[in-house]
Amino acid sequence: MTTPHTQNTPAKKRSRLRGPRASRPAKSPHTEEPIVGTAPGQEAGGTAPGTLTPAELSAEISGLPAVVDLDTPRDGVPLVISTQEGLERCAAALAAGTGPAGVDAERASGYRYGQRAFLIQIRREGAGTWLIDPEPFDDLKIVDEALHGVEWILHAASQDLPCLLELGMWPDRLFDTELAARIAGLPRVGLAAVIEQLLGFGLAKEHSAADWSTRPLPEPWLRYAALDVEVLSELRDELIELLAAEGKLGYAQEEFSAILTSGVAPPRVEPWRRTSGAHQLRDRHQLAAVRELWTERDQLAQKRDVAPGRLIPDSAVAAAAKAMPATVPQLLAVPGFNGRAAKKEAPRWLRAISTARDLRDLPPLQLPTNAPPPPRIWPDRDPAAAARLATARPRIAALSEELSIPVENLLTPDYLRRTCWRPPTPTNTETVSEQLAGLGARPWQVKLLAPLLAEAFLHPDELPLKDKDQKDKDLKDLKDLKDKDLEEAKHATDKNDGGFPTDAAGHSGAA
Repeated sequence: MTTPHTQNTPAKKRSRLRGPRASRPAKSPHTEEPIVGTAPGQEAGGTAPGTLTPAELSAEISGLPAVVDLDTPRDGVPLVISTQEGLERCAAALAAGTGPAGVDAERASGYRYGQRAFLIQIRREGAGTWLIDPEPFDDLKIVDEALHGVEWILHAASQDLPCLLELGMWPDRLFDTELAARIAGLPRVGLAAVIEQLLGFGLAKEHSAADWSTRPLPEPWLRYAALDVEVLSELRDELIELLAAEGKLGYAQEEFSAILTSGVAPPRVEPWRRTSGAHQLRDRHQLAAVRELWTERDQLAQKRDVAPGRLIPDSAVAAAAKAMPATVPQLLAVPGFNGRAAKKEAPRWLRAISTARDLRDLPPLQLPTNAPPPPRIWPDRDPAAAARLATARPRIAALSEELSIPVENLLTPDYLRRTCWRPPTPTNTETVSEQLAGLGARPWQVKLLAPLLAEAFLHPDELPLKDKDQKDKDLKDLKDLKDKDLEEAKHATDKNDGGFPTDAAGHSGAA
């Protein structure tokens, strides 16, 4: 059981991008060893007046404020909530707090099945920091209700929101510090890097890939987890100030709203197709073997609650599908089938391959899609589309440089390809705006990109002439793509095959 923690004075900002802001936070637990030297008239081992610490010396050389290591939470390391009574106390404290709430989640990716959270961290002014073990509870809706209407601060929210939703938690308002850092034009956008650049604090990340399903959780891990939300509120304030000064705050707010509106992406259609190496297979029996092996592995992993890759790696699945072994010795000779689960479950894997070998209803090499073909073959398949893309790309890159916003955040690459491949008719700023908005571009993106794209489409640059070798390569790519299209058409089935239904024109409903 735990008790609410006393909130101390928030850590003050010490921006390394715009100069020092203030001194260290109150009750700073951080210490630095001074550089020890011998000054005239001083005994060896003493510290001369004015001697700099290593961090201060580095700061003096670089001209930036010294980085102060954050190694202990200002209120100490909280106890982990694992009882209903403790959860109720946590919810009451959070509800009584003020301001936004910093939220984070730790998973056991690569160790356990799925992406569920094994620790939830929340910090709010007036409530302190709380660490919650979600495993003993059916859900954390009581915590969600305590934060109703409160802005949640997450870093790279798209990574944590799915596991939070599994627990019945979803923010009404969001501030994503990673996305904000991107739009603000920071050169590095990892949490530790952003905190260092804007607040001047050093945040260790040595436990980010740990097995957070471990129980009990080691105290150093708990300290690390608490520090992940220690200064999120201060970081948000600094990012808001930076974005507002650059006229980008509205851009960021539209992005945050879009995340909440779009929600969590639905499960992928035929997720086995994402097995590493499967895209290289060109035989449908081999592809069926990937599917059968993936399904067997997934079912066993779910039963054992382990990451599927810990049973047999993706590379081994693809290699076995390509080799199509018929005996256990042949299977165990396949690269990657040397672990304990690979050997112990060899009959299971062999049955999956045998099933695939005997199948008549085989999966198509690729799912139907209405996405444009690879841009490298556009010059031969549709030179006008290639010219539009070749003209638009450098202009978007120039705008990205001018605004200090990454190209991929200015416009989703898929939206650009689709718009260049099939632009609206007639082509003008208004029709391009409508097309971009229909694809999902946010208003700020439409306002910036529609005039640029309309101009590029109306007055495209000429494509450079290709040499013979490049032409031969592109023609081969085009022939391969046409052969693949014929193969898919030959084996097309209705929407129950796991693909997307097609309309009368043959276009699928896939995004």
